[in-house]
Amino acid sequence: MDVHHDAVASVAARTRQLYEEKIPFRIYHGATNSTRRSQRRQDNIVDTSKLDHVLEVNKQTKIAVVEPNVSMDALLEKTVKLGLVPLVVLEFPGITVGGAFCGTSGESSSFRYGAFDATINWIEIVLATGEITHASKTEKPDLFWGAASAFGTLGTVTLLEVQLRDAQKYVRLTYTLVPNMSEAVDTLQAETAKDTNEYVDAIAFASNSIVICTGRLVNEVPEGGQSRYFTRSWDPWFYVHVERVKKKMQRHPGAITEFIPIVDYLFRYDRGGFWTARYAFKYFITPFNRITRFILNPFMHTRVMYRAMHKSGLSDFYMVQDVGIPYDKASDFTSWINLELKVYPLWLCPLRLRRNSLKSHYGLHAEFGNSNVPDLLNFGVWGPLSFNRREAVRQNRALEQKVQELGGKKWLYAHAYYTEDEFWENYDRKSYDALRVKYSATHLPSVYDKVKVDVDAEEAVIRASWTAWLLAIFWSIWPLRGLYGVYMAIVGGDYLLQKPNGKSSGKLKAG
Repeated sequence: MDVHHDAVASVAARTRQLYEEKIPFRIYHGATNSTRRSQRRQDNIVDTSKLDHVLEVNKQTKIAVVEPNVSMDALLEKTVKLGLVPLVVLEFPGITVGGAFCGTSGESSSFRYGAFDATINWIEIVLATGEITHASKTEKPDLFWGAASAFGTLGTVTLLEVQLRDAQKYVRLTYTLVPNMSEAVDTLQAETAKDTNEYVDAIAFASNSIVICTGRLVNEVPEGGQSRYFTRSWDPWFYVHVERVKKKMQRHPGAITEFIPIVDYLFRYDRGGFWTARYAFKYFITPFNRITRFILNPFMHTRVMYRAMHKSGLSDFYMVQDVGIPYDKASDFTSWINLELKVYPLWLCPLRLRRNSLKSHYGLHAEFGNSNVPDLLNFGVWGPLSFNRREAVRQNRALEQKVQELGGKKWLYAHAYYTEDEFWENYDRKSYDALRVKYSATHLPSVYDKVKVDVDAEEAVIRASWTAWLLAIFWSIWPLRGLYGVYMAIVGGDYLLQKPNGKSSGKLKAG
């Protein structure tokens, strides 16, 4: 703990310095699973990249005490050895505990346990003033729940206690094919109501071809049972495998069951980033088959894909959004996607948002503290859009407007195209701003500042100089952006930190 206390003291000292100078800062983690452009520079960051240790895993109390930059795979490596697993494990190995807490994250067990933040007992946090304090669901609950969705705009989380549960060796996964979204909703609601199911999600390959995946923990593969693996280079991508299973069920109706090692199940979407890496094959006009996937496997893990994406800037021309839709509006939303976007596959994940604890009506999602908050069905909408920047923005804004019209909620790890007024129509500004005032964080960037996309500002920069204009033309030539992203993924180096002039920096100076 001495090493941890020293690291936190350094974070607090740096924060205090920036507070006294009233410099708005951003938190530098060293990596990210956000698709947003990084605005971090050496002169405006608080560096937490070394806070990446698991300090304790307690088998008796079923908790883990971890620093915020501990990744999901690092946490699982410690807990599975003791026969334990977090209640909610995010699907990509590189997602960190701190990022999952601060960013309203969920996965296929969230129908039961809620978002990842609901599975945290308490946090240690350095406030914007440099003060070190603790918060939980009972001690300073306003700070706890406010920080849970604040993306670091209330302070810097430096330690968390994660709830665990007993693990077993395998997930017994059953696939069921349904013909439309209405039946998918009925099936998902029925499956999430069963006490025996621990994991539930679905992949919609088309509006009339949806595979429901329900999982239960087991310790053995029964005689005659079939094991499947998804993390080795020669294994199929999970979604490719599910598509094959779907075709089998179309030929021979009936559910299919397989047994997947628990770590393979929890990170089943890592290789290929669900299915988004397939768009890279299309971009580079590369055959998509088991041979090319095997050869290119080192580039097909999400840690590498995020690096390439950030350096290439290609996410500006893709739909990368997760949105929660009320169950009774899911069919309407699917019809709209068919008409306006035609983006498939879609990921479907039931989400429980209602917070069980008292005094939880705080922060950006203060309404989640209400007892009548309905469950939502998360839609992962990820696919190519127009390579005209303005048209891609229009399509993203159309999605945001449709989600609002249907009474849904958009999650903020990705680009946000709202105007500021539109943004605060969807999130609780009164509660959020009150916390910013109470905890002296008003000088920090707001959540809106962090997630907004300002195309007018982007175009103004291009018009400001011939150099910027020529660079914009250069990067518009296919496939230069993609090649640069691949090159940077190969050579490594920092991909988030920017120099004051906007160039990427490969080194990080002590702050």
